[in-house]
Amino acid sequence: MIESFDFKNPDYVAVFKQRAARIAVLRAKPGAFETLKKYYRSNVAQFITDWGCTFDPRNPERGLPSLVPFILFPRQIEWVEWFVERWRTRSPGLTEKSREMGVSWLSVAVAVAMCVLNDGVVAGFGSRKEEYVDKTGDPKSLFHKARQFISFLPSEFRAGWVASKHAPHMRIIFPGTSSMFTGEAGDNLGRGGRTSFYMVDEAAWLEHPELVDAALSETTNCRIDISTPRGRGNPFARKRFGLNVKSEEDRVSVFTFHWRSDPRKDDKWYQKRCRDIGNPAIIAQELDLDYDASVEGVVIPAPWVRAAIDAHIKLGVTPTGIKLCGFDVADEGADLCAYLLRYGILVRDQYAWRGKGADIFDSVEKTFNVCGLNDTCEVVYDADGVGAGVKGDARKLNESREREISVTPYHGGGGVRSPDKKTIADRANKDFFANLKAQSWWALRERFLKTYRAVVEGQAFDPDEIISISSSGQMYERLVTELSQATYSQNAAGKILIDKKPDGTQSPNLADACVMAFADVKKKGLFYV
Repeated sequence: MIESFDFKNPDYVAVFKQRAARIAVLRAKPGAFETLKKYYRSNVAQFITDWGCTFDPRNPERGLPSLVPFILFPRQIEWVEWFVERWRTRSPGLTEKSREMGVSWLSVAVAVAMCVLNDGVVAGFGSRKEEYVDKTGDPKSLFHKARQFISFLPSEFRAGWVASKHAPHMRIIFPGTSSMFTGEAGDNLGRGGRTSFYMVDEAAWLEHPELVDAALSETTNCRIDISTPRGRGNPFARKRFGLNVKSEEDRVSVFTFHWRSDPRKDDKWYQKRCRDIGNPAIIAQELDLDYDASVEGVVIPAPWVRAAIDAHIKLGVTPTGIKLCGFDVADEGADLCAYLLRYGILVRDQYAWRGKGADIFDSVEKTFNVCGLNDTCEVVYDADGVGAGVKGDARKLNESREREISVTPYHGGGGVRSPDKKTIADRANKDFFANLKAQSWWALRERFLKTYRAVVEGQAFDPDEIISISSSGQMYERLVTELSQATYSQNAAGKILIDKKPDGTQSPNLADACVMAFADVKKKGLFYV
C-alpha cells in the first residue's frame, strides 16, 4: 500500500474501507489477533500503518477530514526501525528534524505500539514545559495525541482501555500488557523512575540540560532526543556532532528528518513556509536544520569561527608578536579551569580541567608550568570571583622560578577601556558596551569577522587584526564550539550585554580564556584605545 499511496492526493476513504474489510476477516478467525500481534512485534511500522490514525484540525482547510489514517512514508518507516534498534540494543539516539514532519505523532505512535504489543514496557516522555507533555484537551500535547491514537485502535488492541480510567494526568496505563506511559517536565525529566525508553521532546530547548542528562543517565539506557536545531552551544548539538566523545563507539546514533524526505512537501511548500515565517533565522533553524544560522544574537557566528581554523596557513601569514596565556579560573565546582596559549594572532593550544578543592594554587601552578614549556611569560587571568587569589599564588611560584611570569588581572564586570572614544556607529565605548566583558567579546568578534572576510570572501586584511586557531590544539574542537555559544542583547540603556551561558548551557571556559588572551589589557589595539 505504501508504495502506491499518493501522499499529495490521499484517498483516505479507500484506506478506511480496506481497514474495515480487513478487521471483519480477522474477527471471523479465532486467534487471528494474537497471531497478528506476534507479527507486529517485529514489524512495528506495519502496525502503525495498518491501524494507526492521526488527528489534525487544520485538514478541513485543505479539503481533508480531521481524522486520517496514519500511513507512514518511507523515511518514517526508517525512523521506526531505527528506534526499535535503539530499544533492542539499549542504546541512545538523537533525532534532528525540520518543522511539521509529524515526529510528535510518530514518537507517540511507536511508543503506543511498543506498549500494546509488549508486556511491561515503560515509555517515558519529557519536555521543557508540562503543557507540552500533557494538557487536557490541548491537541499539541503529546499525551493528548497518545489518548487519541489509542482510542482509534480496534478494540482488540485496546484490551479494555478506557481513557477516563486508564489515562490520568501524566500517565497512561495499558491494561492488556501492564505497560504504561509516564510524563515529566522541566528539570524533573528522568526523576520519576526507570523506563524502557525515554523520548525527550525539543531537547535542544531544555532550560537545564545538564540536570536532565544526569537524571536520565541513571533511569534509562535508551534515551531518544528529538528536536529542531538551536545553534551549536548546547548539549543537543554537541551530541549531534559527537563532540567530547572519547571514541567512535561513544557517539550517539543520529537520525535526520529533513523536510525534503517528506513526500507531501516540495519546493512550492518550502517557499510558502519561508514567506509565512519571514524570519531567516527561524527558517534556518526549523526548516533547513542549519546549526550555524539558527540562533539570533550570536556574538561570533560559527561560520566565522570555522573560517579561522588554520587561517594563518590559508592566508600565508607567519605568526609573530606577543606570547601570553589566557587563564579562566575555577575551583572544585561544576565550572572548569582553562588556559589558552596565544602567539600573535595564533591560538596555539588550549586545555580545560576540573579544579581540586577550593584552593586554586594547583591550577595556577599548572598554568605556569605550561607557560614555561611554551616560552610564555605573561598570563591574563579572570580576577573576578575565585580568581582573586591568583596574584598571591603567582608571587609564591615566581619566588622559585628562574624566569618570572607576570600576571595581569582581567575584570570582565568592570568598566570599559577608553570609555569616551567613539568607535562603533559614532558612539562612545561607554555608551555601546555595558562592561569590559562585552567590549572584550566584541573585540574578538571583530577579529573573527575580519578573518572570515579574508578567508572566505577574499577581502584585503591587516595580518595583525585577524585570528587563527591551530587545528593541532589539544581541545580546539571544543574551543570552536564554545566560541559560538555566547549571545548578546541590549539593556534598557541600549548597551551591549553578553550572555555566555544562554539557556542553561555550560560555561564556555576555553572561549573565556581566548577572550582574555586577546583582550590586550595592557596594550593598545583592538580595544579601540
